[in-house]
Amino acid sequence: MKLTGLHLLLTYQCTFECEHCFVWGSPWQQGTMTLENIRHIVREAQDLGTITSIYFEGGEPFLYYATLLAGVRLVKEAGFGVGVVSNSYWATSIDDAIEWLRPLAGLISDLSVSSDLYHYDETLSQQARNACAAADRLGIPIGTISIAVPEVADPTWVVGQLPPSETGVMYRGRAAVTLSAKAPQNHWARLKKCPYENLRDPGRVHVDPLGNLQICQGIVIGNLFQTSLKEICERYDPDHHPIAGPLLRGGPIELVKTYGLAHRKTYADECHLCYEARRELRDQFPEILKPDQMYGVDLN
Repeated sequence: MKLTGLHLLLTYQCTFECEHCFVWGSPWQQGTMTLENIRHIVREAQDLGTITSIYFEGGEPFLYYATLLAGVRLVKEAGFGVGVVSNSYWATSIDDAIEWLRPLAGLISDLSVSSDLYHYDETLSQQARNACAAADRLGIPIGTISIAVPEVADPTWVVGQLPPSETGVMYRGRAAVTLSAKAPQNHWARLKKCPYENLRDPGRVHVDPLGNLQICQGIVIGNLFQTSLKEICERYDPDHHPIAGPLLRGGPIELVKTYGLAHRKTYADECHLCYEARRELRDQFPEILKPDQMYGVDLN
């Protein structure tokens, strides 16, 4: 496995509690990286030798602004490209957004802000507009991320028929619980592949505040705070991995068949069936199907 990108879940906390969220982000979620965690990850990335970019996301990374800024500086000084993903809650005006972003100017090569009907009352929120205007003045490359609302009456939810800059919901995490019933359903036997993640050679993976290295949200291949990134990459055998292996052989339905899981006749998409199957398998594979945050377990 050759990795070129690391995406750091700086925190599981978020100002929002969006229905489509992969990581069950909310104001009450637990788990935040420290500066020492970030230093360790940067050293591991340098030692691996193939990483070119490191992103900060969440949750909402701007909630821990001092740690975010120091982390961005560490990553930039180490020679990596830096990106940040945010819901732009902080961009209450253009002037305010400029003050939030000014210390990041010249350090980050990509700023992505979420703006859709899950976050705000308008598809492109005023906060996103303010962030875009501020970033433009400061010379920071910026783009918006919009998730289409999957109402059955609206056929534009289908990937390929969405308006420009919008993407469809992937029914994993909170979306599997809160939104799947609103989407058109597919017979379970048609869900024969994983269409969104390259489980054999993912290119980029997520690291959470607990050190979990995830090839997809909630599928862990090692802990970066316990084992070196290089060793995790060398040991990863996708074909014999208890979860990735079946998914590679035949998608979510193969995961269900391999472990003899009960299932319904229809699901919203491949992610929906896969997520439901993984929830059933957590007791069998507790070191792989974690952490609790990714499965909506109340940690309070």
